[in-house]
Amino acid sequence: MNSLLDDVTAAVGAVRDPELRLSLAELGMIGPVTVDGSFATVQVRLTIAGCPAAVSIERDVEAAACSVDGIVSATIDVQIMTPAERATLLEQLKPGGTRENPFGPGTLTRVIAVTSGKGGVGKSTLTANLAVALAAQGLAVGILDADVYGFSIPGLLGLAPGGIAVKPTRLNDLIVPPVAHDVKVISIGMFVEDASVAVAWRGPMLHRTITQFLTDVYFGDLDVLLLDLPPGTGDVAISVGQLLPNAEVLVITTPQSAAADVAVRAGVVARQTGQRILGVVENMAGLTLPDGSLLDLFGSGGAEEVAHALSAGQDAPVSVLAQIPLSVALRSGGDAGEPVVTQNPRDPASEAITALARTIMTAGPSRVGQSLGLSPRSSGPGGGS
Repeated sequence: MNSLLDDVTAAVGAVRDPELRLSLAELGMIGPVTVDGSFATVQVRLTIAGCPAAVSIERDVEAAACSVDGIVSATIDVQIMTPAERATLLEQLKPGGTRENPFGPGTLTRVIAVTSGKGGVGKSTLTANLAVALAAQGLAVGILDADVYGFSIPGLLGLAPGGIAVKPTRLNDLIVPPVAHDVKVISIGMFVEDASVAVAWRGPMLHRTITQFLTDVYFGDLDVLLLDLPPGTGDVAISVGQLLPNAEVLVITTPQSAAADVAVRAGVVARQTGQRILGVVENMAGLTLPDGSLLDLFGSGGAEEVAHALSAGQDAPVSVLAQIPLSVALRSGGDAGEPVVTQNPRDPASEAITALARTIMTAGPSRVGQSLGLSPRSSGPGGGS
């Protein structure tokens, strides 16, 4: 039978770090635990001074300790890891200090690049809401905001209070992305001091930034990584094609022919770099009016036009995966940093995005026969487990 000390140690060790998404016991963040009658004292070792998750971790550890039968109160002794302890943690997260892209060919993470031919079609808003909808289905999801010039993902997910994006945690050379709505997020907007300052970089700098995001950011084990690409077919789209040729591409358009024509070009460039077209999504589709009539403010047929053009000469047709209706709630939720899929799940746009998330979950390539990178562990003499 476990002692009260064992129960408290197990309970606080099971608390998960909100950024690294591993238990505090796994991360070596739990120090000595003592129990005196019904009173517990727990030492917590934060990774760095000023850790942005400190308050959350302290609160969760105290709650975990007090959840154990027989414990009525707990004191949390917050300390900072020594350099040696932090080095041990970094070795666990990045064995050998490797700087490799974990999302290239052979990865078990589905990489989905969200692209459009032109700006203003709602690509970033859909990326943010789709990520939150996928996370709500129980998937581990991350977003890499690759729209370096027009970064907006932090604001859309509530990670830019007052217009200044939340900074990621730095553990030596390792970057730990902030988490919002159960989605891990990294953006160049988190590294600029003034959001009003334009990022004016040429191709080599853009390529290096995307490479660093893929190698130095600790996303952990993800089911899905979404990339919010800048509109068009420029340097970033080409770099992503080179670095992530295994990515699936979700093409966003509006019903207008003007948007559809250039969306086709974005899909063609993605295919030229070896990426697979996952499908087409039409944003700003018809709006149902109070009298039940449909207002096609931006016309109709754009998504079908893109899908038809991208299907030409292919063995398998490209499908229209969703049509997202015009929605005031979708727009206002983005302005407030509150995704519509969580704040207003009955909104027609929210329902369409949630349905799109379910479609994407079943539309990916088969993983049958793919190595998990695991090897059986000997059970020792006797063969017992």
